[in-house]
Amino acid sequence: MTNVGEIVARFEQFAPQSWAEEGDPVGLQIGSMQQTVHKMMVTLDVRPEVVVEAVKNNVDFIFAHHPALFRPIRKFDLENPQNKMYAELIKHDITVYAAHTNLDNANQGMNDWLASLLDLQDIEPLLPQHEDKLFRLAVFVPQAAAETVRNALTAAGAGKIGEYQDCSYTISGVGRFTPQPAANPTIGNLLEPTEVAEDKIEVVFPKKICSRILKVMRTVHPYEEPAFDLFEVQGNGSRYGMGRVGNLKKSVTISSFAEYCKTKFEIPHLRVVTGDITRKVSRIAILGGSGSQFYKDVLKKKADVYVTGDISYHTGHDIIASGLTAIDPGHHIEQVCKPHLQNLFEQWNNENKWQIEVIQSEINTDPFIFI
Repeated sequence: MTNVGEIVARFEQFAPQSWAEEGDPVGLQIGSMQQTVHKMMVTLDVRPEVVVEAVKNNVDFIFAHHPALFRPIRKFDLENPQNKMYAELIKHDITVYAAHTNLDNANQGMNDWLASLLDLQDIEPLLPQHEDKLFRLAVFVPQAAAETVRNALTAAGAGKIGEYQDCSYTISGVGRFTPQPAANPTIGNLLEPTEVAEDKIEVVFPKKICSRILKVMRTVHPYEEPAFDLFEVQGNGSRYGMGRVGNLKKSVTISSFAEYCKTKFEIPHLRVVTGDITRKVSRIAILGGSGSQFYKDVLKKKADVYVTGDISYHTGHDIIASGLTAIDPGHHIEQVCKPHLQNLFEQWNNENKWQIEVIQSEINTDPFIFI
């Protein structure tokens, strides 16, 4: 049987919570990481109608992009529709987890999916990239136990470098020690100098899982007192950043590009912020959700058009004054995450033999209707 914690652990190798923007309430929203999962549903939003859909489909686990709990509950008044929704989730033992800006920041995550939908070429991050802090562990292990220790460390999340997993390095040598009277040696006798053929195993891992890696190392290591070195390294950490910039295959007018966006995002209307709708453009920046505050970063990337949601009136004026064009297709275009998340979880389902069913929410949670 597979539980929420196992599924989340695999997802967080792809988009760790530490990649979320400060203050973003990602992670477990409602329920338990120990909840057994037979069927999970991916969704953009957790709304009352989505919960009804989940109950109808006997879903155990909802995986959402937008957090269900943006603000703390002050009074659990069930006359409040939001609180009533939380109560329904608890009543039906449905656990909810949210991956918001960590999914936006992830490589091959939300913003790459949006850029791909527009068929942008030569894609690069829009905002300055961050880099994970890495540690390197070098642990000395008797050769007979080396494979067990190495496998345990990589299974716990160590040894990931870019798109490569299970990375490690081994040097063989001789370890020497003399057990003292209070010791309980696995190898050797008290007060007798001992030599052991050992492997020095080196692995790297993100700082955020340091305590877990050390705990696993101590648990599986055969020695009473494992010998190891631990130090911070730079240069090999995973890089991640918000938004994407890329090029169209050929220049088009702003008017034509706006129509193209409507087709690709499957929306009837969008807003265009520009001083000249006939101007030709080729370099496009995109950031899912509400990203209008980053238009100055778009200018630094020398993009012609910025595609993002929720542009305010005054920011729109500032964008025009800067010479930039913006297209606001709304926040709901992030629904592109649903098929991609379903594909990811189905892939991991097969790889890990979870034997769970993964479905997409069919509910349209866009609050706006254009008439």
